[in-house]
Amino acid sequence: MISTAIRVARVGSAAELAAAVLMMLGFPCLMVAALVPSVPAFAAAAAVTYLADHFLHRRGSYLVNRLSKVRAGLSIRFLIRQLLLVLLLARLDLSDNLVFYAAVAGFILFYGLQAPHGALVTLIRNRRRMPVATRNVDLVSRIRIPDAPPRGLLNRSAEKMLHLDLIAVCGVLVSAFLDEPAAGFLGMGLTLLLSSLYVLALVPYVRGRRIPPNADTVLAAVDDWLAEYRPETVLYFSGSKDSAYQVNMWLETMEQLDSKPLILLRERVILANLAPTTVPVICVPGGVHLMNMDLSTVRVALYAANVGKNIHMLRVPTMKHVFIGHGDSDKLASVNPFSKVYDEVWTAGRAGRDRYAIADVGVRDDDIVEVGRPQLAPIQTWQGVPDGRIPTVLYAPTWEGWDGNPGNTSLMLAGENIVKQLVQADPPVRVLYKPHPFTGTVSAEAGAAHRRITALVEKAAAERAADARYRPDTAAQAQAKAELARIEARIAELSGNGKERGDEAEATRDGVVDVARHEEIARLRAEWNDAYWRSFGSYEHRVITGAEPRLYDCFNVSDAMVSDISSVVSDFIASGKPYAVTDSAELGAEEFKRQNTAVRAATILSNSAAELGGLLDAVRDPAADPLAEERAELKRYLLGPDEPTSIDQFNTAVANLSLKAEARNLGQESRIAAAEEAELAG
Repeated sequence: MISTAIRVARVGSAAELAAAVLMMLGFPCLMVAALVPSVPAFAAAAAVTYLADHFLHRRGSYLVNRLSKVRAGLSIRFLIRQLLLVLLLARLDLSDNLVFYAAVAGFILFYGLQAPHGALVTLIRNRRRMPVATRNVDLVSRIRIPDAPPRGLLNRSAEKMLHLDLIAVCGVLVSAFLDEPAAGFLGMGLTLLLSSLYVLALVPYVRGRRIPPNADTVLAAVDDWLAEYRPETVLYFSGSKDSAYQVNMWLETMEQLDSKPLILLRERVILANLAPTTVPVICVPGGVHLMNMDLSTVRVALYAANVGKNIHMLRVPTMKHVFIGHGDSDKLASVNPFSKVYDEVWTAGRAGRDRYAIADVGVRDDDIVEVGRPQLAPIQTWQGVPDGRIPTVLYAPTWEGWDGNPGNTSLMLAGENIVKQLVQADPPVRVLYKPHPFTGTVSAEAGAAHRRITALVEKAAAERAADARYRPDTAAQAQAKAELARIEARIAELSGNGKERGDEAEATRDGVVDVARHEEIARLRAEWNDAYWRSFGSYEHRVITGAEPRLYDCFNVSDAMVSDISSVVSDFIASGKPYAVTDSAELGAEEFKRQNTAVRAATILSNSAAELGGLLDAVRDPAADPLAEERAELKRYLLGPDEPTSIDQFNTAVANLSLKAEARNLGQESRIAAAEEAELAG
């Protein structure tokens, strides 16, 4: 019941739901208390509304945003409370008292101060909003970017300003209760004084040296930096907040390029969610700004997603454009007809080339280059289940997708059957459940299935913890947890250095990475991953969400995987471990294999998951695994050969395409020069 209400109200927890209910009930109670009239009841109801409102704002509750859409926004709620206070005074026959006039006049003046306060806050934020935000780009030597205002001035500024009326409200209530006007005058005076001081504190940040340079100056500085750095290979990306993983997966590859790399982003939200990197990053939200940017030294542009804003870069003829995607799978997205706009399409192995040939969407075979998957280097090859440990099976379903196709995900039709059989397997196995981060964003049914599966895994974990056969090494786990806490504290110290960036301008100014610190964080993250898996029993079922541990870390501790048609399957094949794929659309095993290359060496599961035993048998006895040779062959077909390494293949492809771009540009220069000579001769 409560969970349903939380979902309908779109609040994050039972506490948020309770605060929302209290706030909504508090205002009718205020009216009743004013009409009765009762000062203590009014004070109690006002306290509830203040506290509930503050709690919801501090939590960033979705409900707060919704209230503003139905004309019950923050300012309106405070105004209603103040009007009801005036009504209370009138009902107490204090309308001829000086405190009544002080309250009316004071609240009017208080609201008069809201306009300059809001205008100053908006002006400061707009002036400190950079036309181009950067990371690892040295702009300090070129332009002066002043410190951000103190965080306390701008963070939740409207809420802070309005809450200053609390002093006046308390003073007026004391005056009403004691029939003594002094408290009301004092409270109102303090409220107006503090409000005025708040406004005055903002004024210095809209003038003089505390204002960042204008857009033209910033853009000129970026062009100056580009002319000095001379980038050669650009990773271009545009997308929503939830798609940041698509660019993050390419960061390590960009760091390993032989040519000078640059990352170009189009949305600030992607920059905010970008993983740490040593590669220079420029976020250019404005299309006009991007098209005017000097990228004349760039020879290769890499695209990780097919989105409309790609056109702003595709229009540049001096560079070659390559679609590299954000995964390798048999989904329709892997053969998008839009791909023919690029000069080349890079696939992991022969399978990607064949997909385009079969799809016949206009991508020429000559324009396809096989480069492997550099991101798969961390995936370890399977050596069998270690002695003394029960097998671990990873269930990593993909999300429901946009089109409602029942074959997109196994969650709704097969997920519970898969997990039930795994947690009840005999001999036992350990289950790791790692859902796709988009799960439930489109389909409420998928979200509900995810919650049921989570409950199944957690229940099985609790039952196993109570089973005497599974005795945890409490000392080792406690030591690992202590290591986790130490590592997390050190990572937090290195990542933030105890200082939160004030705003976009300050983050741009101070966003040059410390390479030594970056390398230490990478080492600590590896240590964190090792300690994480040691912090609980190797038999313990686990639901794993969030960015850490990463999917590939889950691959490395698993002995088999169950998944759906997605790039997850293609990536897992790099491990050589047994895997199963769900035929949720019930095409039948043969047709399913015909349509989906990545499942040719998989155990095919129906929605009942009755075939799961075959996967578990292969894990328990690798020597009797009937699909081992097929998996090795499929790995080469999907992901390319092990030698040369994928990063070497990738660098070679970049170098070859750069030569083509250079040849094209030289040819254009020759033709233009010849045309000019002919015109002069004529």
